Amino acid sequence: MTTQQLYQTALDLHRNGQLAQAETYYRQLLATQPGHADALHYLGLICYQTGRHAQAATLIAQALELKPDNAGYLNNYGAVLRAKGQLQDAIDIYLKALKLTPGDLDLQNNLGNAYLEAGCFEKAAGCYRRVLNSIPSNSDARAALCHALQSHGFECHAKGSYVQAEAAYGEAIRLHARDGALHYNLANAQRELGKPAEALKHYRQALKLLPDDADIYNNLGNVLRELGKLDEAVTAYQAALKLNSRLFHALVHQVHQKQHICDWSGLEQSVEKIRRWVREEPEAQVSPFAFLAMPATSAAEQKQCADNWVRQHFSGLVSQHAPFPQTHRQNGRIRIGYLSSDFRLHPLAFLITELIELHDRQRFEIIAYSYAADDKTAERRRLEKAFDRFVDIRPYSITAAAEKVYQDKIDILVDLTGFTQSSRSAIAALRPARINISWLGFPGTMGAFAGDKPEKPLFDYLLTDNFITPPDQAGHYAEKLLPLSVCYQPNDRKRPIADAPPRAQCGLPADAFVFCCFNQTFKILPQVFDIWMRLLAARPESVLWLLECNALARQNLIREAAKRNIASHRLVFAPRVPVAGHLARHALADLFLDTLPYNAHTTASDALWMGLPLLTCVGNTFPGRVAGSLLHALDMDELIADSLESYEAKALELSGNAALLSGIRKKLALRKQDATLFDTQKFTRDLEEKYIEVLLKHEANAGT
Repeated sequence: MTTQQLYQTALDLHRNGQLAQAETYYRQLLATQPGHADALHYLGLICYQTGRHAQAATLIAQALELKPDNAGYLNNYGAVLRAKGQLQDAIDIYLKALKLTPGDLDLQNNLGNAYLEAGCFEKAAGCYRRVLNSIPSNSDARAALCHALQSHGFECHAKGSYVQAEAAYGEAIRLHARDGALHYNLANAQRELGKPAEALKHYRQALKLLPDDADIYNNLGNVLRELGKLDEAVTAYQAALKLNSRLFHALVHQVHQKQHICDWSGLEQSVEKIRRWVREEPEAQVSPFAFLAMPATSAAEQKQCADNWVRQHFSGLVSQHAPFPQTHRQNGRIRIGYLSSDFRLHPLAFLITELIELHDRQRFEIIAYSYAADDKTAERRRLEKAFDRFVDIRPYSITAAAEKVYQDKIDILVDLTGFTQSSRSAIAALRPARINISWLGFPGTMGAFAGDKPEKPLFDYLLTDNFITPPDQAGHYAEKLLPLSVCYQPNDRKRPIADAPPRAQCGLPADAFVFCCFNQTFKILPQVFDIWMRLLAARPESVLWLLECNALARQNLIREAAKRNIASHRLVFAPRVPVAGHLARHALADLFLDTLPYNAHTTASDALWMGLPLLTCVGNTFPGRVAGSLLHALDMDELIADSLESYEAKALELSGNAALLSGIRKKLALRKQDATLFDTQKFTRDLEEKYIEVLLKHEANAGT
């Protein structure tokens, strides 16, 4: 046979799938004409088709030496490199080929596949879009684009880039509207972006397509809760648990939500199960904040819960991110970064705004890292003015936000949100600042990367005081305790206060003794409620004035009161009103009754600042000791009970002895005028000294 006949025979056999015979003829041809580029190329292609990728790469590379600008050779060479796992090399080859034949859709598709395998999902999507734009009916390109967009969305969500995740999932849904997973993922991104109504629509659509998915029901419950549809939220959690009884976080959410609506059915049994999970099931996802509020949880269990959460949510992120190099700080002002989702109309803002205003600008530069939507309130505007710089990090991914903190050369990053709603403590986990401090938002330990020796806490320090965290309890906290001299909670003396309304306007009897509790309803639990009802029974002319958090809680509390033979009119509910009016109406109450195991915090400061005596029972964990700390700072320890029996006895005594209660009111009025608790200037100086103390320690350790 002639050379041409050998080549044509080999080519015909190759096209007919007779690869072994075709290979024989290609090799015969190359034995006589080793520089036959097409034969080298096609023999390499047969090697690729039969899994001999190294030989394939060698042969096609030889063909390319002879014809370096042959797009067909380059296309197949890219396929071989992909098969060998040399994805970046394959990408480079496809890009070279596309420069030669920019309209080649097969090349464009193959480049997309290489990008997809390399994890470059956004670039892959761009390739598939170009194919689909040219051939809208190409179902393979449509499916590939949808896959790339979903992968890109998932990647963005994991990084905290929720805007980009929403865009990717939204585009994917336009391609494939009946993919339940896409609707679910889009809803998750929208929920993170504070778009609960939009998220609800897509969770419902996801359930139409995936009706047996427990995770969708769980997240549906979360968004229903945020929209105030509390009974529907509980139903959604129940549906999730019916489908998957070991969906740990669904039970946690259900219990916490039932606490919000004061539905105590099955509470003891559910909490005992969750406590066992925390101790024995390290992969059980139990929200540390929800766990703090549950009855009977111990400080040791709360630390275990936080440790579990840190490992579950931050270990992967930290392992994938190279540490930020820290150098010795330059001379100049100390830079403090405050990280929060609550720079808005929120209890945290009520506590901290004056402190931010009073920071010593000669020594400190104060920067906000906010991921709260602008609610256009006076509180937000005042905070924006209070900081030297106010940085909105909502558009940033977790890593980009950490990079921003690092580039800003922050000395101390203070997380004011912790494991509460919309937490972005993952930013601190990447350690972009010299020192991490946890304060105010989350009343407990933020945990550690347990298993590491020595244990690596998520935060270096927990700002506290010696009443809330006695030194002998330090072992229950991952962080070093950093106690302030008086109390850990600041206050704002500048908040406006309205004129007090008449009692009748608030539905209160003119001559009644008014017990009150303006705590959120999730803090009200049966054991303390029993005491309150006994007090109402013992004082027939008294009423209990509660904050109306939601209609279901009101109904359930009235029902629980009736079970204890207390008529519904003895419970009076205070609607939510603007803050100035809320502060003013404290004057109408006689005695604030605190809750346990989760005390009043900002609410306690409000009551004491308005001169309302507050009776608390001190607990065994951080959230149950805050009100006691405030009272101790005011030298009002007579209002701190060390047991629920003492709490009940003190409440009964104070409600039956007008002279005693009047004396306490007068003492409180005097103490709040000269106590450091309400002297924000002194508090700020004390806090600043703590910042300097830990920074000096850090610099000393870095130098050794």
